[in-house]
Amino acid sequence: MTTTTPAARPVNPRFSSGPCAKVPGFSLDMLAGAPLGRSHRAAPGKAKLKEAIDLTRDILGVPAEYRIGIVPASDTGAVEMAMWSLLGARGVEMLAWESFGEGWVTDVVKQLKLDATVRKAPYGRIVDMTAVDYDKDVVFTWNGTTSGVRVPNGDAIPANRAGLTICDATSAAFAMDLPWDKLDVVTFSWQKVLGGEGAHGMLILSPRAVERLETYTPAWPLPKIFRLTSKGKISEGIFQGETINTPSMLANEDYLVALKWAKSIGGLPALIARADANARTVWDFVAAHDWVANLAEDPATASTTSVCLKFTDPRITDGEAFAKAVAKRLEKEGVALDVGAYRDAPPGLRIWCGSTVEQADVAALMPWIEWAFAAEIAALAKAA
Repeated sequence: MTTTTPAARPVNPRFSSGPCAKVPGFSLDMLAGAPLGRSHRAAPGKAKLKEAIDLTRDILGVPAEYRIGIVPASDTGAVEMAMWSLLGARGVEMLAWESFGEGWVTDVVKQLKLDATVRKAPYGRIVDMTAVDYDKDVVFTWNGTTSGVRVPNGDAIPANRAGLTICDATSAAFAMDLPWDKLDVVTFSWQKVLGGEGAHGMLILSPRAVERLETYTPAWPLPKIFRLTSKGKISEGIFQGETINTPSMLANEDYLVALKWAKSIGGLPALIARADANARTVWDFVAAHDWVANLAEDPATASTTSVCLKFTDPRITDGEAFAKAVAKRLEKEGVALDVGAYRDAPPGLRIWCGSTVEQADVAALMPWIEWAFAAEIAALAKAA
C-alpha cells in the first residue's frame, strides 16, 4: 500500500455521475453556432432541434419507425411523461435496484395508485429478469446509476410480449448496446454519457407505445407538459423538433457538439469501447487490492459507466464516515471531484467512467485512491 503522494494527476478530475465530464477538448467557443435570442419555433431553431433528434437516431441506431422527442425536465421528466401517459391500461410490474428505480415505484404506487407488482433487489444486484411477467407493462432502469449494476442484455424480454417495456436508460444510452426490439419506451438525458447540460430529456417510443397512446386514455388528468396526443392522435410535431415547452438553444447546441464528437470518433461502437476501457481500469485496480470491492456482486451485471466501490477493510468501523473522508481528501487534492457514493446508496465511492472520460485520467486516479485510503487508515490508527 502506497503512502507516497502519486506523481501523476488526472488532467480532468471530473468524475461526477451527472452532470458528467464534457467531451474531450471542450470549450465554450464550440457553442458559437447556437441561435440565441431566436424563437425555438423559428426555422433555425426547429432545424437545430431536428438535427439533434436525427443525430441521436443515427448514433444510437434507433429504428426508423421509432419516434424520438426532446422533452422537459431531464430524464425524470421523460420517465414521468411515459408513466403518466401509458400506465393503467393493464397490469404493471415495477423493477427497482437503486434509488431512481425506487422513485418510479413510489410514483406508480403512491401517486398513480396502481396495484403494481413490485420486484426489488438490494444495491449491487438486479432482479431476476426471467421471473418478470412481460404481459404486464414493465418499468425498470437499464443501468442503476447509484448502485453500479446494469441489465446485461435483453434476452429475458420476449419479442411477443403483450405489455410495454418502459426503460430508464439515462446512464446507459451511448455507452451500452440497447436492444431496441425489446424496448418500447426509452428515456435518457443529455447530461450523462455525452456530458451535456441538464434540464432536457429524450423520449423514444416504439410503434407499440404509440398505439397505446392513441387507443388509451388514462383515468387521471394529464398536465400540458405531459400531453403527447391531440384528438386521439400522436402529436407528431414533438418528434420533429416542436417541443412542448421552450428548450434552451444553448444546451441544444452543446448536445449537438457532443453528438458530432461521438460521430467523429466512430459512433456507438467507439463510445462503448471507451466506457468499457474506463471501467476495466477500475476493475483491474479492485482485483489487485483486497481492501476495496465492486458494489456489483455479479461481474455480468457490473456497470461500465457508474462504477460503484465499497471499502472492505475490517479496520473500518464507520463505513460512511470513512468513505466520505476518502472522497473529501481526493477532492481537496483536486484529483477527483464528486466521487462519493450517492446519498441513498451504501457507503463508498462512485467513479463515472462514461464515454467522455479519458482512460488515462481513470488510470491516473487509481494510485490516488490507494493513497487516500492509506492516509485515512493511518488516521484511524492514530485516533485509536
